[in-house]
Amino acid sequence: MSDATTINGLHAEPHPGFALSAREHHPNLRDLIVRGPGRFVTYRSYLLQGRRVVWLARYNRKGLLPVHAGDGTLPIWLRPSFNSWIGALFALGSLLFMLGAGLSLFPNPLTPVQIAVVFFLGSIPFTTAGFLQNFQAANAPVFSPTGPRHVQQVRLLGWRPRSLGWLSTITQFAGTIAFNFNTFDAIHPLGLWYQQDLTIWLPGLLGSILFLVSGYLAFMETSHGYWSWKPRSLSWQIVFINLVGCVLFMTAGVLAFIPRAPEPGWLADLANAHLGFGAFCFLVGGLLLIRESRQVPESDAEPV
Repeated sequence: MSDATTINGLHAEPHPGFALSAREHHPNLRDLIVRGPGRFVTYRSYLLQGRRVVWLARYNRKGLLPVHAGDGTLPIWLRPSFNSWIGALFALGSLLFMLGAGLSLFPNPLTPVQIAVVFFLGSIPFTTAGFLQNFQAANAPVFSPTGPRHVQQVRLLGWRPRSLGWLSTITQFAGTIAFNFNTFDAIHPLGLWYQQDLTIWLPGLLGSILFLVSGYLAFMETSHGYWSWKPRSLSWQIVFINLVGCVLFMTAGVLAFIPRAPEPGWLADLANAHLGFGAFCFLVGGLLLIRESRQVPESDAEPV
Protein backbone atom coordinates (compact mmCIF):
# COMPACT_ATOMS: atom_id res chain seq x y z
CA MET A 1 0.00 0.00 0.00
CA SER A 2 1.97 2.94 -1.22
CA ASP A 3 -0.40 5.51 0.30
CA ALA A 4 -0.50 3.83 3.72
CA THR A 5 0.65 5.54 6.87
CA THR A 6 1.89 4.35 10.25
CA ILE A 7 -0.12 5.34 13.31
CA ASN A 8 1.58 4.63 16.65
CA GLY A 9 3.54 1.82 15.03
CA LEU A 10 0.42 0.48 13.31
CA HIS A 11 0.55 0.20 9.51
CA ALA A 12 -2.79 1.53 8.21
CA GLU A 13 -4.53 2.89 5.15
CA PRO A 14 -5.47 6.53 5.73
CA HIS A 15 -9.18 7.03 6.41
CA PRO A 16 -10.93 10.14 7.78
CA GLY A 17 -12.94 8.01 10.22
CA PHE A 18 -9.95 6.05 11.46
CA ALA A 19 -9.60 6.00 15.21
CA LEU A 20 -7.84 3.53 17.46
CA SER A 21 -7.97 4.17 21.19
CA ALA A 22 -5.25 3.14 23.59
CA ARG A 23 -7.13 0.02 24.71
CA GLU A 24 -7.63 -1.04 21.08
CA HIS A 25 -3.88 -1.33 20.49
CA HIS A 26 -2.32 -4.76 20.55
CA PRO A 27 1.41 -5.53 20.26
CA ASN A 28 0.81 -8.21 17.64
CA LEU A 29 -1.62 -6.20 15.47
CA ARG A 30 -0.29 -5.23 12.03
CA ASP A 31 -1.38 -4.04 8.57
CA LEU A 32 -4.66 -2.41 9.52
CA ILE A 33 -6.90 -1.53 6.54
CA VAL A 34 -9.91 0.69 7.23
CA ARG A 35 -12.68 1.37 4.70
CA GLY A 36 -16.04 3.09 4.64
CA PRO A 37 -17.93 5.98 3.05
CA GLY A 38 -16.87 9.43 4.22
CA ARG A 39 -16.00 9.42 7.92
CA PHE A 40 -17.81 6.15 8.62
CA VAL A 41 -15.87 2.95 9.27
CA THR A 42 -17.63 -0.18 8.01
CA TYR A 43 -14.66 -2.45 7.28
CA ARG A 44 -11.47 -3.27 9.15
CA SER A 45 -8.87 -5.82 8.14
CA TYR A 46 -5.70 -6.53 10.09
CA LEU A 47 -3.15 -9.14 11.03
CA LEU A 48 -3.32 -10.31 14.63
CA GLN A 49 -0.75 -12.84 15.78
CA GLY A 50 -0.15 -13.84 12.17
CA ARG A 51 -3.86 -14.33 11.38
CA ARG A 52 -5.84 -12.12 8.99
CA VAL A 53 -9.01 -10.81 10.67
CA VAL A 54 -11.81 -8.95 8.89
CA TRP A 55 -14.34 -6.91 10.86
CA LEU A 56 -17.57 -5.85 9.15
CA ALA A 57 -19.91 -3.31 10.74
CA ARG A 58 -23.09 -5.12 9.65
CA TYR A 59 -21.90 -8.49 10.92
CA ASN A 60 -20.75 -6.91 14.17
CA ARG A 61 -24.12 -5.36 15.02
CA LYS A 62 -25.98 -8.52 14.06
CA GLY A 63 -23.72 -10.96 15.90
CA LEU A 64 -22.62 -12.63 12.66
CA LEU A 65 -18.86 -12.36 13.07
CA PRO A 66 -17.10 -15.73 13.39
CA VAL A 67 -16.00 -14.76 16.90
CA HIS A 68 -19.69 -14.76 17.89
CA ALA A 69 -20.39 -18.27 16.58
CA GLY A 70 -21.13 -20.85 19.26
CA ASP A 71 -20.84 -18.32 22.09
CA GLY A 72 -23.62 -19.25 24.50
CA THR A 73 -22.99 -16.15 26.62
CA LEU A 74 -23.99 -13.71 23.89
CA PRO A 75 -26.81 -11.30 24.75
CA ILE A 76 -30.11 -12.22 23.13
CA TRP A 77 -29.91 -9.45 20.52
CA LEU A 78 -26.73 -10.95 19.05
CA ARG A 79 -28.10 -14.45 18.63
CA PRO A 80 -29.27 -15.89 15.29
CA SER A 81 -32.83 -16.33 16.57
CA PHE A 82 -33.11 -12.57 17.17
CA ASN A 83 -32.22 -11.84 13.54
CA SER A 84 -34.66 -14.52 12.41
CA TRP A 85 -37.49 -12.92 14.37
CA ILE A 86 -36.70 -9.53 12.83
CA GLY A 87 -36.77 -11.04 9.35
CA ALA A 88 -40.02 -12.90 10.08
CA LEU A 89 -41.71 -9.74 11.35
CA PHE A 90 -40.64 -7.76 8.29
CA ALA A 91 -41.92 -10.58 6.10
CA LEU A 92 -45.28 -10.65 7.91
CA GLY A 93 -45.73 -6.89 7.59
CA SER A 94 -44.80 -7.08 3.93
CA LEU A 95 -47.35 -9.83 3.27
CA LEU A 96 -50.12 -7.75 4.83
CA PHE A 97 -49.11 -4.68 2.79
CA MET A 98 -49.10 -6.82 -0.36
CA LEU A 99 -52.55 -8.12 0.58
CA GLY A 100 -53.84 -4.59 1.16
CA ALA A 101 -52.43 -3.38 -2.16
CA GLY A 102 -53.93 -6.34 -4.00
CA LEU A 103 -57.34 -5.80 -2.38
CA SER A 104 -57.16 -2.15 -3.43
CA LEU A 105 -56.43 -3.09 -7.04
CA PHE A 106 -58.87 -5.92 -7.68
CA PRO A 107 -62.62 -6.29 -7.02
CA ASN A 108 -63.40 -8.00 -3.71
CA PRO A 109 -66.17 -8.03 -1.07
CA LEU A 110 -64.18 -6.01 1.52
CA THR A 111 -65.03 -2.38 2.25
CA PRO A 112 -62.41 0.42 2.08
CA VAL A 113 -62.41 0.50 5.90
CA GLN A 114 -61.62 -3.22 6.10
CA ILE A 115 -58.82 -2.86 3.55
CA ALA A 116 -57.41 0.06 5.53
CA VAL A 117 -57.40 -2.17 8.62
CA VAL A 118 -55.26 -4.70 6.70
CA PHE A 119 -52.69 -1.98 6.00
CA PHE A 120 -52.71 -0.86 9.65
CA LEU A 121 -52.21 -4.43 10.85
CA GLY A 122 -49.27 -4.69 8.46
CA SER A 123 -47.67 -1.58 9.94
CA ILE A 124 -47.47 -3.13 13.41
CA PRO A 125 -44.98 -5.94 12.56
CA PHE A 126 -42.95 -3.35 10.61
CA THR A 127 -42.69 -1.12 13.68
CA THR A 128 -41.91 -4.04 15.98
CA ALA A 129 -39.13 -5.26 13.66
CA GLY A 130 -37.85 -1.71 13.24
CA PHE A 131 -37.59 -1.27 17.01
CA LEU A 132 -35.84 -4.61 17.50
CA GLN A 133 -33.35 -3.86 14.73
CA ASN A 134 -32.57 -0.44 16.20
CA PHE A 135 -32.26 -1.96 19.68
CA GLN A 136 -29.73 -4.39 18.23
CA ALA A 137 -27.71 -1.60 16.59
CA ALA A 138 -27.86 0.57 19.71
CA ASN A 139 -26.31 -2.25 21.76
CA ALA A 140 -23.86 -3.58 19.17
CA PRO A 141 -20.41 -4.53 20.49
CA VAL A 142 -17.63 -1.95 20.40
CA PHE A 143 -14.75 -2.79 18.08
CA SER A 144 -11.67 -4.30 19.68
CA PRO A 145 -8.87 -6.09 17.79
CA THR A 146 -8.89 -9.04 20.19
CA GLY A 147 -12.66 -9.50 20.18
CA PRO A 148 -15.90 -7.56 20.58
CA ARG A 149 -16.48 -5.60 23.77
CA HIS A 150 -20.14 -5.76 24.72
CA VAL A 151 -21.92 -2.68 26.02
CA GLN A 152 -22.18 -2.35 29.78
CA GLN A 153 -25.53 -0.53 29.81
CA VAL A 154 -28.48 -1.62 27.67
CA ARG A 155 -30.03 1.19 25.63
CA LEU A 156 -33.55 1.26 24.19
CA LEU A 157 -32.79 3.64 21.29
CA GLY A 158 -29.17 4.62 21.82
CA TRP A 159 -27.09 7.41 20.34
CA ARG A 160 -24.39 6.23 17.93
CA PRO A 161 -24.21 8.86 15.15
CA ARG A 162 -20.86 7.49 13.92
CA SER A 163 -22.46 4.14 13.12
CA LEU A 164 -24.13 3.79 9.71
CA GLY A 165 -26.02 0.78 11.01
CA TRP A 166 -27.52 2.73 13.91
CA LEU A 167 -28.37 5.71 11.70
CA SER A 168 -30.09 3.36 9.26
CA THR A 169 -32.11 1.54 11.91
CA ILE A 170 -33.20 4.63 13.88
CA THR A 171 -34.31 6.27 10.62
CA GLN A 172 -36.21 3.16 9.61
CA PHE A 173 -37.87 2.91 13.03
CA ALA A 174 -39.04 6.53 12.76
CA GLY A 175 -40.41 5.72 9.31
CA THR A 176 -42.41 2.78 10.63
CA ILE A 177 -44.03 5.03 13.25
CA ALA A 178 -44.99 7.47 10.51
CA PHE A 179 -46.66 4.57 8.66
CA ASN A 180 -48.56 3.70 11.85
CA PHE A 181 -50.17 7.15 11.76
CA ASN A 182 -50.64 6.99 8.00
CA THR A 183 -52.46 3.64 8.02
CA PHE A 184 -54.46 4.29 11.21
CA ASP A 185 -55.79 7.63 9.97
CA ALA A 186 -56.82 5.98 6.70
CA ILE A 187 -59.30 3.70 8.50
CA HIS A 188 -61.70 6.55 9.15
CA PRO A 189 -60.44 9.42 6.97
CA LEU A 190 -61.55 12.98 7.56
CA GLY A 191 -63.93 14.49 5.04
CA LEU A 192 -61.97 17.32 3.40
CA TRP A 193 -59.19 16.67 0.89
CA TYR A 194 -56.60 18.78 2.69
CA GLN A 195 -57.41 17.07 5.99
CA GLN A 196 -56.73 13.71 4.37
CA ASP A 197 -53.47 15.01 2.94
CA LEU A 198 -52.35 16.20 6.38
CA THR A 199 -53.39 13.06 8.27
CA ILE A 200 -52.83 10.31 5.66
CA TRP A 201 -50.68 11.43 2.74
CA LEU A 202 -48.13 13.51 4.68
CA PRO A 203 -47.26 10.81 7.28
CA GLY A 204 -47.04 8.26 4.45
CA LEU A 205 -44.73 10.50 2.45
CA LEU A 206 -42.56 11.17 5.52
CA GLY A 207 -42.37 7.44 6.24
CA SER A 208 -41.36 6.77 2.63
CA ILE A 209 -38.61 9.41 2.77
CA LEU A 210 -37.27 7.96 6.03
CA PHE A 211 -37.35 4.45 4.56
CA LEU A 212 -35.42 5.61 1.50
CA VAL A 213 -32.76 7.31 3.64
CA SER A 214 -32.54 4.24 5.87
CA GLY A 215 -32.25 1.89 2.90
CA TYR A 216 -29.38 3.81 1.36
CA LEU A 217 -27.52 4.07 4.68
CA ALA A 218 -27.75 0.29 5.07
CA PHE A 219 -26.57 -0.11 1.47
CA MET A 220 -23.51 2.08 2.16
CA GLU A 221 -22.73 0.12 5.31
CA THR A 222 -22.60 -3.15 3.38
CA SER A 223 -20.91 -1.61 0.33
CA HIS A 224 -18.16 0.08 2.41
CA GLY A 225 -18.71 3.02 0.09
CA TYR A 226 -21.38 4.96 -1.75
CA TRP A 227 -21.97 2.26 -4.36
CA SER A 228 -21.07 -1.36 -4.97
CA TRP A 229 -22.10 -4.32 -7.08
CA LYS A 230 -21.72 -7.58 -5.14
CA PRO A 231 -24.66 -9.77 -6.21
CA ARG A 232 -22.99 -12.91 -4.82
CA SER A 233 -22.98 -11.46 -1.30
CA LEU A 234 -26.08 -12.38 0.70
CA SER A 235 -25.84 -9.22 2.82
CA TRP A 236 -25.60 -7.10 -0.32
CA GLN A 237 -28.64 -8.86 -1.79
CA ILE A 238 -30.62 -7.97 1.34
CA VAL A 239 -29.76 -4.27 1.40
CA PHE A 240 -30.11 -3.94 -2.39
CA ILE A 241 -33.58 -5.50 -2.61
CA ASN A 242 -34.66 -3.44 0.41
CA LEU A 243 -33.36 -0.29 -1.27
CA VAL A 244 -35.41 -1.11 -4.38
CA GLY A 245 -38.44 -1.56 -2.12
CA CYS A 246 -37.76 1.83 -0.51
CA VAL A 247 -37.69 3.50 -3.94
CA LEU A 248 -41.04 1.91 -4.82
CA PHE A 249 -42.54 3.00 -1.49
CA MET A 250 -41.27 6.51 -2.24
CA THR A 251 -42.97 6.65 -5.64
CA ALA A 252 -46.14 5.20 -4.12
CA GLY A 253 -46.06 7.87 -1.44
CA VAL A 254 -45.77 10.66 -3.97
CA LEU A 255 -48.54 9.24 -6.17
CA ALA A 256 -50.90 8.88 -3.20
CA PHE A 257 -51.39 12.66 -2.91
CA ILE A 258 -55.07 13.57 -2.61
CA PRO A 259 -55.87 16.57 -4.85
CA ARG A 260 -58.69 19.03 -4.43
CA ALA A 261 -60.35 17.94 -7.65
CA PRO A 262 -61.26 14.30 -8.36
CA GLU A 263 -58.19 12.34 -9.43
CA PRO A 264 -58.08 9.78 -12.26
CA GLY A 265 -58.57 6.23 -11.05
CA TRP A 266 -55.38 4.96 -12.66
CA LEU A 267 -53.30 7.19 -10.38
CA ALA A 268 -54.47 5.41 -7.22
CA ASP A 269 -54.00 2.06 -8.98
CA LEU A 270 -50.44 2.99 -9.89
CA ALA A 271 -49.70 4.02 -6.30
CA ASN A 272 -51.06 0.73 -4.97
CA ALA A 273 -49.10 -1.24 -7.59
CA HIS A 274 -45.86 0.45 -6.53
CA LEU A 275 -46.77 -0.15 -2.90
CA GLY A 276 -47.41 -3.84 -3.55
CA PHE A 277 -44.18 -4.36 -5.48
CA GLY A 278 -42.26 -2.46 -2.80
CA ALA A 279 -43.77 -4.70 -0.13
CA PHE A 280 -42.74 -7.73 -2.20
CA CYS A 281 -39.15 -6.46 -2.14
CA PHE A 282 -39.34 -6.14 1.65
CA LEU A 283 -40.76 -9.66 1.84
CA VAL A 284 -37.77 -11.02 -0.06
CA GLY A 285 -35.43 -8.96 2.12
CA GLY A 286 -37.03 -10.31 5.28
CA LEU A 287 -36.76 -13.92 4.11
CA LEU A 288 -33.13 -13.38 3.11
CA LEU A 289 -32.50 -11.88 6.54
CA ILE A 290 -33.67 -15.15 8.09
CA ARG A 291 -31.30 -17.01 5.79
CA GLU A 292 -28.43 -14.68 6.67
CA SER A 293 -28.98 -15.31 10.38
CA ARG A 294 -28.46 -19.05 9.81
CA GLN A 295 -25.30 -18.68 7.74
CA VAL A 296 -22.65 -17.46 10.13
CA PRO A 297 -19.44 -17.02 8.08
CA GLU A 298 -16.90 -19.78 8.45
CA SER A 299 -14.05 -17.29 8.23
CA ASP A 300 -13.52 -13.59 8.73
CA ALA A 301 -12.71 -12.96 5.09
CA GLU A 302 -15.12 -11.25 2.72
CA PRO A 303 -14.30 -9.86 -0.73
CA VAL A 304 -14.64 -6.10 -1.08
